[in-house]
Amino acid sequence: MCPEFESMLNAMRPQQKRTIVVVNAIDPNGLHAVEQAYKMNFVNVILCGNEQEIKSVAKQNNINLYDWEIIHCNDEISCAKRAVELVHEKRANIIMKGLIHTADVLRPVLNRETGIRGNGVLSHVSVMHNLSENRRLFLTDMAMVMYPDLQTKVQMINNAVKMVRNMGTEIPRVAPVCAVETINPAMQATLDAEELRKMNERGEIKNCIVSGPMGLDVAISKQAAQIKGITGPVTGNADIILFANIEAGNNTVKSMVHFGNWIFGGVVIGAQAPIIINSRSDDDISKLFSVCCACTI
Repeated sequence: MCPEFESMLNAMRPQQKRTIVVVNAIDPNGLHAVEQAYKMNFVNVILCGNEQEIKSVAKQNNINLYDWEIIHCNDEISCAKRAVELVHEKRANIIMKGLIHTADVLRPVLNRETGIRGNGVLSHVSVMHNLSENRRLFLTDMAMVMYPDLQTKVQMINNAVKMVRNMGTEIPRVAPVCAVETINPAMQATLDAEELRKMNERGEIKNCIVSGPMGLDVAISKQAAQIKGITGPVTGNADIILFANIEAGNNTVKSMVHFGNWIFGGVVIGAQAPIIINSRSDDDISKLFSVCCACTI
């Protein structure tokens, strides 16, 4: 880790350590991530899965399991159910996906009788950190909400604003991004962006500044905004990027990681505990970043 990124992580350390439960904890990158978070005094750790396999993976990858509790489960589904039970029992504060499909992690979370879903929408907030510019952006949603309507977008903004405020930005700037900066009745995203701006002005969306519609370039680049002659409190300075659909969000995040110099962290929020659902292909630094972000919620 570069010193600037490590310094940012250290600034996110909670006053009291959280307890993270890893679901089917046989993913080496995930185990490396929680080991580092443990050594940085972010978390205590509970591992769910086949105990023999967990210890074998740890040994093969030189991972110290310390005195962490290992809860033996016979299969992946049992791991996910047990993780939710640990949250109910107040023994765990964070759920982290190990080597298991995301849908299998979320199914017991969303169970109407025994789950831990909250009253609102569960949405994913991607936290992107640019190493060369030492810049941070929050993007929603690339993993949970597929095609949000206006009211769902309001809840997605509220979830993201809560996270950003917890990470030190008191009044975050929100950009509902579209393909154009003008209102076009044939483009629902532009109509929603205008209505979200009005709702923010009326005080129906609080603790942030919402402006739109605007393109992604105008939202993050002062130069692009100046060239296009677009002004406002958000242009070129957006903290939160709100996407109109999951394809736009997912492809943007992956493009930033693979074509740019961005580190990805992300958390599902809106349930009784934050949930980390990083891809199996994400490296240990990305997963460590997600753990640190979850500790701010």
